Amino acid sequence: MHYSVRTGSIEVIAGVMFSGKSEELIRRVRRALIARKQVQVFKSHLDERFGGVTRVSSHDGTMIQAVPVNDSAEIFRIVRPDVQVVAIDEAQFLDDGVVEAATELANREVRVIVAGTDTDFRGLPFGVMGALMAVAEQVDKLQAICVVCGDLACRNQRLVDGRPARWDSPLILVGGSELYEARCRRCHRVPRADEDQTTML
Repeated sequence: MHYSVRTGSIEVIAGVMFSGKSEELIRRVRRALIARKQVQVFKSHLDERFGGVTRVSSHDGTMIQAVPVNDSAEIFRIVRPDVQVVAIDEAQFLDDGVVEAATELANREVRVIVAGTDTDFRGLPFGVMGALMAVAEQVDKLQAICVVCGDLACRNQRLVDGRPARWDSPLILVGGSELYEARCRRCHRVPRADEDQTTML
């Protein structure tokens, strides 16, 4: 479902890594450009994978130009007054103010498209994604395929030297398939500090 009326809205594309979130954001941005909308794309400066910090890139290699930002205040400083569509990728890395920024832009009749990973490697809500999903008109939660059993994946498995990262590992560690796997709830492992990792997948 997409909006053709001239009203502001917030759309959230959420899910695990490798589920196609950036690919879907790119698809919606390209459709907006075909419709000759004034579009601006932002992404967290923390994500330098694939096409670098000035592009939103999907795992299949498609990409679009984007402006890297440190926080929500920077979005407000850069956004043009004539903008009709604002897209924000990797929103989980941004500060709480991104919820207010998205809401304010929607109130200005801007279509806001936000993509981000909604759970961290522990399986807990990641950053502002839960709050963004709560205020959005439209939420699409995408899933990947579990690399262990082939079921639908709803968790991000972080690996360190091929073994599941411990619970007390740093929250943010940007990486791709060398550090993360998509897994289902049953196959997801996050050992506590006192657990024996030799039994972990």
